[in-house]
Formats: sequence, structure tokens, C-alpha cells
Amino acid sequence: MLLQVSNLSKSYGVRSVLSNITLQIENKERIGLVGVNGAGKSTLLQVIAGELSYDSGDLFKAKETKIGYLKQNSGLHTEKSIWNELLSVFSSLLETEKELRELEALMADPSLISDEKKYESTMNRYAQRSEWFREHGGYEIEAKIRGILHGMGFGQFPPETPVQTLSGGQKTRLALAKMLLEEPDLLMLDEPTNHLDIPTLTWLEGYLRGYPGAILVVSHDRFFLDALVTSIYEIERNASKRYTGNYSRFIEIKEANYEIEMKQYEKQQGEIAKLEDFVQRNIVRASTTKRAQSRRKALEKMDRLDKPMGDLKRASFSFEIEQTSGKEVLQVDRLALSYDGKKRLLENVSFQLRRSETAALIGPNGVGKSTMLKTLIGQHNQDEGIFKWGANVTIGYYDQEQTGLTPTNSVLEEVWNTYPHLEEARIRTVLGSFLFSGEDVFKKVASLSGGEKARVALAKLMLQKANVLILDEPTNHLDLYSKEVLESALMDYEGTLLFISHDRYFLNKMAESMLDLKPDGLTSYLGNYDDYVEKKAELAEMEAKRLAKEAEKKAAHPSATAGATAGGSTAGGYEADKLAKREERSRQRKLEQLEQDIARVEEEVSALEAELADPAVYNDYMLVQEKNAAVDLKKNELASFYEDWETLLA
Repeated sequence: MLLQVSNLSKSYGVRSVLSNITLQIENKERIGLVGVNGAGKSTLLQVIAGELSYDSGDLFKAKETKIGYLKQNSGLHTEKSIWNELLSVFSSLLETEKELRELEALMADPSLISDEKKYESTMNRYAQRSEWFREHGGYEIEAKIRGILHGMGFGQFPPETPVQTLSGGQKTRLALAKMLLEEPDLLMLDEPTNHLDIPTLTWLEGYLRGYPGAILVVSHDRFFLDALVTSIYEIERNASKRYTGNYSRFIEIKEANYEIEMKQYEKQQGEIAKLEDFVQRNIVRASTTKRAQSRRKALEKMDRLDKPMGDLKRASFSFEIEQTSGKEVLQVDRLALSYDGKKRLLENVSFQLRRSETAALIGPNGVGKSTMLKTLIGQHNQDEGIFKWGANVTIGYYDQEQTGLTPTNSVLEEVWNTYPHLEEARIRTVLGSFLFSGEDVFKKVASLSGGEKARVALAKLMLQKANVLILDEPTNHLDLYSKEVLESALMDYEGTLLFISHDRYFLNKMAESMLDLKPDGLTSYLGNYDDYVEKKAELAEMEAKRLAKEAEKKAAHPSATAGATAGGSTAGGYEADKLAKREERSRQRKLEQLEQDIARVEEEVSALEAELADPAVYNDYMLVQEKNAAVDLKKNELASFYEDWETLLA
């Protein structure tokens, strides 16, 4: 057992946040921690990490257990470069490597060779340190760092990029990358998926499934939880309860438990009513008074069940439209975008939307998805191309940064100032639907959590009654339960919906088409996220078969291509396309070969280092020199391969 929390309680003043929390984490467990916003999930992680005190209860942790804790939006603050920051994880290995180089220089000194005792002692020290260095992955440092950087979306960044020049989201990603390299026994992650695009999310899921330690994760990403965790702890009404299985299984078990408990409660209530009725009718009758007294005693001794509490109050809302738009809602034709009019973000983007369609705009981080939406609502100017909105279109826009909210306003003022024609009672009713009741409506926007700000923005959007909704990451900051309410509201929406999301569960539930955005254009795929993934895999398989057939033809008829140009009638574009595809195939072959070479040379380096730890080798001065020279040669070869590999990936 790595860690145990027993009957732990935590309060802020008179407000209880956690009470009687019990939690146990075994080695290599994958645990999801869920609950509504404000339930105390982050507080519990901070208590476990030792960053917050607790009022009562016990927290047991093995002395040797190393805990890593990544807070929400906790980026790195350092003067180092990306590479050097991650390299600092391996400081003890780098110190050992430095010591090995010093020992090698010492062993090459003729004066040491003449002192047999000292020479043997140095050789033994070298063998021990060399073996320790190998066992602790000293020869895999560069490969590990490169793999993590590539997986976490930093593959195209120059290694010398200063950390301080990164955006907030990038710094958080780098902090996660660093923690993955540190490999603590217990990895605690608070909303790790917030700043990740879909390819990075997919990579992270795979990496965490093979992580050598235990994982405790707070996440509102249902797809991520389903793919990773094997048990769920829910914090509800300040207490915790454990469920075995992933998130979907937890929902099933919780609902089934509620139904069973409700049936047991209702059955007992029926029995109590019968007993009470019997006692009331028979207690005064001489012939039945003994039986009535017996039943009354049974009632007094009965262990009465509490009525199951059921779910907490959830937000409740719907999106209505004031008027119907025309059939053709949006036409986008060869749009090109940039930030400054110089460096192009996107070009040749074309697509259309018809009434009542629901389309998801997807693509890697930084490709320009949010800029595209801002262009469509007039907040950004395009460089080229045109777009046209249809007849009777009214647009409602949800900004993931919530820049449309005024920090100095109260919640009530924020909504009422936008809709001054509505009565206060109506505004309060709407805010109540979004879980702002009583004194909550007087909270300043600046003091709200991310989830609360999201609910205010959604309340304003609901009152707009637009027939086209453009949503930029609408599920960010919402807890799992609020996401389900939003999904239900959007499923019943009769207007047209265009949204950006990296929430794959939300994409699966909502999207009717996927608009895959790339710098050189947009490809539309019918269906939801799963359909999109399946289609992409199918297309990749078809392309692989086509390339294999071409390769077979070339091998069978090597001279066929020589005469193909004799007619001189082939179109230039076709030839250029063929050349591009040929170059891409060549690039892929070179990449595969380089990866094989890198793996081979890394194995050779490991083997040479292992030989250096062999007494038969380290007792022979000339042999040590020879092996060290071979290691240096192989490392230079490895560096050259890595350089070529990075060039081809760029």
C-alpha cells in the first residue's frame, strides 16, 4: 500500500469542505477522483501532497513513497531552456556520468597504473558506478526526453527554446512532461487534459497506461477517465465513496445502488406503516394488546433506513430560438487567415453549414481554430477569401476565455445589464437554473471559479435565443454533471451549431460532422469522433496498400518509368504530385531506417558499457581505453542519427 487516508476532515472556518474522507491507494493503481465543482477534490490532493493541513483523521504514507503533484494551470517558472529544464530531472545520473568521465581520465594516467592497489580500487569504483548508471537508465536519458517532448507536443520546438517564452498552457504541458520523466511513485494530476489537443491526449492516455507507479487523477474528461482509470472515488456532500471500474461503470453502479437503496427504503416504510397501523388499532383492545405491544417493541428496535439522497441539484437550462434561419446558414470559400497579415495560419479553407446541422471544428493546438471562429463573428479580419451568412441568421458566441464578462460586475448585474428589459425576478429565476441562488447572485465575477464563470456565460447565451450557436471549448471548466446538462440542452436545440472541443466524449455525443482543420485547408468527415477516427484509419490503410503496390510494380518493372516521359503529354501537376508522393515515401523509409539505426547503436552503447563493468575488462588498462574510445565513437554516431531524425521530422 502506497498511501491511506482515514476519516480525514478539513474545514475553512465554519464551512466544512471534507469530512470522514477515506481513501486507499495501492501500487500501480489508476484512480479517478470525481465530484461537482467545489466538492473538495483539489483540496484533498493538496492535503495528500502536504501543501495543506487537515483538521482530523489520519494520513499514512510509506517513508520511501515519492509523490508528484501537478496543480491546475501550474506552469514552470525558470530561466532554463526546454531541454535543460527536462535534463535537470536526471541530475544524479549526470553527476554519475561526470564521475565516470573523471574516473576514465584517472585510469588513463600512467602514474595510477604503477600503483596496483590504487588502480584496482579505481577500477572497482568505475565498475560499480558504471553498473549503477546503466541500471538507472543513464544511456536512455536523451531518448526519454525526446520521446516525452514529442508526445507532449513539443516535437517541433528547438531544444534551446527558453521556457519563459512559452504560453501559460505550454508551460503547464511542460510541467506535466517533466513530472512524467521524474516518475514519482504516486502521480497526482489535477485536470491534466485542459491544455492538450486530441493527438497529445491520445498519446498521454497510452503513456499513463504503462506508467510504472500509481496515478490519482482529477479530470472532467469522461473519455480520458474511461480509457485510464480502474476505480473511481466520488466526493459528494463532503464524504467519499469508492467504486470499482472506469467512469462509465461508476455511473451504472451508482444508479443501480440508488435504485436498490430506494426500493429497500420504500419496502421498510411500507412495513413500518403496517406495524404502526396495527399498533394503533389494537393497543387498546384487551384481546390484542399483547400483540400490539410486541409490534411496538419491534418498531422501537428497528434499524430505520435513511431515505437515499439521490443526486445533488444540477443546473437546468435549454436553448431556444426566437426565429428560424434560412436553409443555407453559412458559406465559407477559400478563406486565408493570419495574425499579422504576413505569416499565414490557414489558407484555402472552404465549408458550408445548413440549418439544424451540428459540426465540430477540430485540429491541433495553434492551427487557428479559435481565430477561425472569431473571423466568422467579425472579431478578426481574413487575408483572403469570403464567407457569407444566410438569411435571418442570429449568432450566439461562447468564448472559452470568457472575455465577454466584466470582472467588476456582480453575477446579477452581468446578466441584467445585457438584458435590461427583463424583470429582476426573471433574471433571478434564470440564474437559479444555473445554480446561482440567494446571496450567490451578488458575488463579483472576478471572484468566481472557472466553472461558475462558464455558467454565467451560458446563462447569457441562453437568454439570447440565437438560431446559430458558435461555441469555443464549451465544456472547459464544467464539471462532469454540468457537461451532461449542457449536452442535453444542445441535443434539444433546434438551431445550427458550430463548436470547437477536445472533449472526445462530447464530440461523440454531439457532432454530426467533423471539420478537420489544417494549415493548407479543411477536410469534412461525416459522423462523430469515433467515425472520424475509423475513417482516418481506413484511409491510412488504403494509402499504405497503394504505396505497397507501387513499390511492387517498380521492383517488377524497373525500366518502365524510363519510357513514361517519352510522350511528353503528362500534365505538370500530375508529375509534381507523383514526385511529392515519391519524396514522402523516401522520407518515411529514411525515418524507419534511422529509428532502427538509433535502436541498434543504443544497444551497442549499452553492451560496451556493460563490458566496462566486467572485471576481465576493467583490470586491463589497454582494453578499457579501447572500449571507452568505442563508446565515444558510438555516441557521436548516435548524435548524428538523432540530428538526421529531427531534420526529417521537421
